[in-house]
Amino acid sequence: MTNVAVIGTVTGVVLSEIGHTVTCIDIDGCKVNKLKAGKSPIYEPGLDELMVKNIEANRLTFTTNHVDAFLDAEIVFIAVGTPQSESSAADLTYIKQAAKDITLHIVNDTIVVVKSTVPVGTNDLVQSIIEENIVADLKVEVVSNPEFLREGHAIHDTFHGDRIVIGAETEKSGRIIEQLFKPLSIPIVRTNRKSAEMIKYAANAFLAVKISYINEIANLCEAVGANVADVADGMGMDHRVGRAFLNAGLGYGGSCFPKDTEAIAYLAKENFAPLTIVEKAIQVNTKQRQLFLEKVLQHFNDNLVGRKIALLGLAFKPNTDDLREAPSLYLIEQLKKRGAEITVYDPIVKEVAIIGVTSTKSIQQCVEKVEAILLVTEWDEFKTADWSEISQLVHSKVLFDGRNILSNHEEIQANWQYKSIGQA
Repeated sequence: MTNVAVIGTVTGVVLSEIGHTVTCIDIDGCKVNKLKAGKSPIYEPGLDELMVKNIEANRLTFTTNHVDAFLDAEIVFIAVGTPQSESSAADLTYIKQAAKDITLHIVNDTIVVVKSTVPVGTNDLVQSIIEENIVADLKVEVVSNPEFLREGHAIHDTFHGDRIVIGAETEKSGRIIEQLFKPLSIPIVRTNRKSAEMIKYAANAFLAVKISYINEIANLCEAVGANVADVADGMGMDHRVGRAFLNAGLGYGGSCFPKDTEAIAYLAKENFAPLTIVEKAIQVNTKQRQLFLEKVLQHFNDNLVGRKIALLGLAFKPNTDDLREAPSLYLIEQLKKRGAEITVYDPIVKEVAIIGVTSTKSIQQCVEKVEAILLVTEWDEFKTADWSEISQLVHSKVLFDGRNILSNHEEIQANWQYKSIGQA
């Protein structure tokens, strides 16, 4: 068992679950009080239950006080956000501040583990910030340990991950972090810090490319009369390709793929080694939601003024409340601009602070008397909904399925005008 401090939340909860004593730090007092009560500020299935369990077992605590958090800590994790800056580069403001906070408050020799997604060379920067600012006579080593968790599946992915990447400059620090994660029984990849940083960006960029590729194939399928779902199934059976991330739709969103692809593309340009495939994937992703909007416009002959339209799904993907880079926001903006009357419903995102949009509490309330439904997020609730009942509530049985989840639904196929992606 190891004493660990974490500037962040999910990582700390998981480490406490595998037996370590963990203190999580956040400067927001209201957020910390909520965490102490076992309530996560973000929606992540299973997270609240694990928090309560480990709080009650005295393995997990939360504080705003860095002195208390670092008092007995042998390892400090930095798991803060790295949002996209105006230049498309990763904004390292929170990383730098975390490094400075560590130098001011640690009282023991410490291993600092950077969990955040950061550009290549950031761990070296953290090491230099600590060495330049530390006042005590302490030894600090920085280790890169990028996470590979999907929003909405973070707890599952933590305990059933494909690999744990540890980038260390010394054998000792790498071995200590490897031992920390040993109870998870997940394969370990040991490398240096820069390679570990690159693994994270390269992996996310590749998955984004895969999504954009199948979306371009989907557009071609529509043009020639093929079915992209069948094409993806056939491709996915080839073990060299794999079926994951070959679901045609509105493209990727969220907190990772958009900023990570932009960041690695920026890094590549800065180093005169442009990643043209990644740049194209970014362009395709933007275009995909525009093409979906064009389907709607074409159906209404480019006149949306006064048209009642329902959006089912707001979060960028199911099992999360994350609206960052969500396709729904683009569609709402464009529909509003063209005069449509919009109602929205999401199982988790209950309130939307968007002027001119009516947030509803159920599918039925959302679709009442609408002239078209846009299915934007592939929540299970939409797959299992009673579409026979829904057909009695709408003004027109027109469904634009942005995720292709109802292409085999008997009621939809028999009685609705069904418009999907990549299916002629």
